[in-house]
Amino acid sequence: MNLFTRAAGAIAGGVDSPVRAGAAVGGEPFVQARGEGPYAFDAAGRRYVDYVMAYGPLLLGHAHPLVSRGLDEIAARGAVFGSTHEDEIVLAERIRSHLPSMERLRFATTGTEAVMGAIRVARAFTGRPAIVRFAGNYHGHSDVALLGAGASAHTEDAVRAGIPPAALGDLGIARYNDLDDLDRVLALPSTRGRTAAIILEPIVGNMGLVLPEDGFLAGVFARARAAGALVIFDEVITWLRLGVEGAQGRLGFRPDLTVLGKNLGGGYPLAAFGGRADVMAELAPPGAVFAGGTHAGNPFSIAIGLRVLDFFERHPEAYARMRELAERLAQGIREILAHLELNYAVVALESIVDFKFRPGPPTRNYDDQARADAAAYAAYYHAMRERGVLLPPSQNEVMFLSTAHTPADVEVTLAAAEDTFLALRERAGGAVR
Repeated sequence: MNLFTRAAGAIAGGVDSPVRAGAAVGGEPFVQARGEGPYAFDAAGRRYVDYVMAYGPLLLGHAHPLVSRGLDEIAARGAVFGSTHEDEIVLAERIRSHLPSMERLRFATTGTEAVMGAIRVARAFTGRPAIVRFAGNYHGHSDVALLGAGASAHTEDAVRAGIPPAALGDLGIARYNDLDDLDRVLALPSTRGRTAAIILEPIVGNMGLVLPEDGFLAGVFARARAAGALVIFDEVITWLRLGVEGAQGRLGFRPDLTVLGKNLGGGYPLAAFGGRADVMAELAPPGAVFAGGTHAGNPFSIAIGLRVLDFFERHPEAYARMRELAERLAQGIREILAHLELNYAVVALESIVDFKFRPGPPTRNYDDQARADAAAYAAYYHAMRERGVLLPPSQNEVMFLSTAHTPADVEVTLAAAEDTFLALRERAGGAVR
């Protein structure tokens, strides 16, 4: 009996997060035995160049000494206290120094929890119930966040997905990079005069890598201000991955609330939400909004968060190195596609690389993403895996590089990609054409 068959007999669906089942690509799901640097290893001991990187948080690669050594010493101080401790204060202060918009913050365990906290605070501050978000932006698996989300959240049927109709009554979903559609949503009876916040990924990493078009974010802020609503930036993917100033620093915007996660804990469960002091004052104490948890701000995860931030504050050159590798990977894929006369746009930003099996310009919204050839990606995924390269088992995801990836890893990947495209093209009735 293989490991996934065993998993399916004990774990619901055989996985603890749906994308791991690989339903979008079919075939036998990947079961990982361990990770080391830029590599994932299966149960047979075979090594793969890993571009999943746990869907983003492994900026330092697998089992980097900073996050894998000296853990006994951290645990010996206590893994969870149930009281405030100095390290969480220090980490909060240091995050604020890089993200001035987060005048006050509160730690959580996961990005989903942090989004829930930010939305609840926004509703309390404005006295309004409705939330507006964008299709293809993933904000965790709470009811208000899941419908029409990106990533692996295929929840077209809300009732079958366990989302109550009442939750949808206070939700508007607009098209990303489309201010006219945002105007339409803000004018709906369910949202007009009732919108507490507009939440979005300022740079999207959950329907592929999608950049905001010129004027889009400014338009979002203008419409939020006109509607008396707050703006929430979901930087679960972008903070630290795009630098210590995140997407908001790169793009020059100051959201009312920000959500952090994934990269914050270097692979350990740690997240945060925060923003304007007057908005965050709605939290108890002194306000009436409850948001908290036994493991929120636990000293073990906070200690890892401090280590990760230490690294990127002390080694800003690490970003340039990852960027150089990502650009080499992206350019190599472009050259392969051009040679085969495949008009697929390849996009790269810092340590993120992405392309879709869809001719034409880069993805700008979820409608574009829906037109990508799923069968072609599935064939590509499995062929690359056979050649020792591990990609995300969903075309909604992106390729993440880390400080552990090397030029040799990129060259191995490009050789595998070229071989794969040629093999798929030569295959009778092949998916790539």
